[in-house]
Amino acid sequence: MLSEIRKYREIIVYIIVGGLTTLVNWLVYAALVEGLHWGITASNAAAWIAAVAFAYIANKVWVFRSFDWSPAFVLREAVLFVSARILTGILEIGAVPLLVKLGLNQTLFGVTGMWAKVLVSVAVVILNYVFSKLVIFKKKAG
Repeated sequence: MLSEIRKYREIIVYIIVGGLTTLVNWLVYAALVEGLHWGITASNAAAWIAAVAFAYIANKVWVFRSFDWSPAFVLREAVLFVSARILTGILEIGAVPLLVKLGLNQTLFGVTGMWAKVLVSVAVVILNYVFSKLVIFKKKAG
C-alpha cells in the first residue's frame, strides 16, 4: 500500500493542492458574490487571482518539488505558470457567466451560479495539471 502511495504521490498531492486551490477560489467567489454583492464576473476574476497566487507556491513546493529559488529560474517558472493560468483563467472567467446565461444558474450552497462554477473548475484543474506536469515544472532528463 505504501509503495502505491509513493508511486502516485505527485498526483495525490496535486489533487489535494488542487482541491485547496479550488476551495480558495470558491470561498473568495462566494464571499464576494454573497457577502459584498459584487457581480459574478468581478467576483470570478478576483477569486481566480487569489487561487493562482496560492497555487503557484503550493504546486512549486509540495506537488512538483521545485526547490530552485534562483531569480532567473523562478522568473521563468512563474511566467510559465501565470501564462498557463491566464489561459485557463480566460476559460473560467468566460465560461462561468456563459453557462449561467445558458441556464446553469441554479444555486449550490446558496450561491447563485455555483453549479457553473463547479463544472468549469473541474475542467480547469485537469488542464492546469497537464500544463504544470508537461511544461512548467517539467523535470530535466538526465
